[in-house]
Amino acid sequence: MCGTNRREFLTGAGAFLSLAAEAKLLAQPMPAGMAEAAKEDLVAADVCFHEGQVSDTADAVCNNGWIMFEDYVLVIDANFPAGAELIISKIRTMTSKPIRFAFDTHHHGDHAYGNQIYVENGGVPVAHTGVIEEMKRYETGYYGNQPGRWEAAMKERVDLKTTKLKPPSVLFSKDLIFDDGKHRVELMYLGVAHTHGDAVAWLPKERILFTGDMCVNGPYNYVGDGDVGKWVETLEAARKFDARVVCTGHGPRSVATVLDDQQAFFKLLREQVGAVMTKIPAEQAKPEQAKAKIESIRAALKSNAQIARFVSDSGSADDGFPSQVAKVYEELTGDKLVALAREPHLARRAHARSHGMV
Repeated sequence: MCGTNRREFLTGAGAFLSLAAEAKLLAQPMPAGMAEAAKEDLVAADVCFHEGQVSDTADAVCNNGWIMFEDYVLVIDANFPAGAELIISKIRTMTSKPIRFAFDTHHHGDHAYGNQIYVENGGVPVAHTGVIEEMKRYETGYYGNQPGRWEAAMKERVDLKTTKLKPPSVLFSKDLIFDDGKHRVELMYLGVAHTHGDAVAWLPKERILFTGDMCVNGPYNYVGDGDVGKWVETLEAARKFDARVVCTGHGPRSVATVLDDQQAFFKLLREQVGAVMTKIPAEQAKPEQAKAKIESIRAALKSNAQIARFVSDSGSADDGFPSQVAKVYEELTGDKLVALAREPHLARRAHARSHGMV
């Protein structure tokens, strides 16, 4: 961890305070949000990571990163508007270089809804072409149709009411490289995973991988907009980087083994659903029968120390495990399990609530 002292934080973002005003501010207790903004996790020279908080009340929900090039700053994920403002304040304690680019690892609100804030601060939102395709699918209000996810989230998040949705305007289909001779960042699409537009940021010199939600470090996997089978393959591609540091989309930053662990979680989930759930005819399964089998699968995965942290707890408000089972069942059989018909909807709401989207 690297720190910024109170005086540097108050004056380092370009604010010109009188001596009296500065003295008054320094004499007061530092607000909690400001205290958070005065800390950075320096992963390597000029490369920082910020761990967000998965909560419906947090400003910065997803994890963020930023790379300070010779002439500008590249930010990994735009977060929500409040999160964008927080990250910009953190960057301003470290450098006055212009923030030129904000890379959306995928289209979800906690990673992309802060785009407009970066535009207003001189930045350009960047993403894989799949992000635009997903936004056209889900952000229907922006594209002139019925209200979509932005409008739903705006009912609950105050920070969305004072800004607007801004889709990325610099797009790449395979990769996009930033290289000033000192730092090199490769934005790459590896395949379908958490969504159909996931992309990663790879720093080959430092061997640092920013994954977005293609890889998380905890029970944060939402599978409703992706494909679990293809996700396993995409994680295999990510493992080949042999990263030294992996900055996940949610949860603490980690090392390369977090990719192994998440892949193992999905593999065992698919094996268990195939062995246990597919024996139930989709149209005949009763909710009680399906629930019992889900809990047996949950227990099997929880008992595995390598992957237990990815399994949500039964009965918790953000329990997405039944929907993960339902998604895998559909992928394996081509049928929707009637007894779990409501689980994808419940999971979507739980994901949105825990990620501050509704």
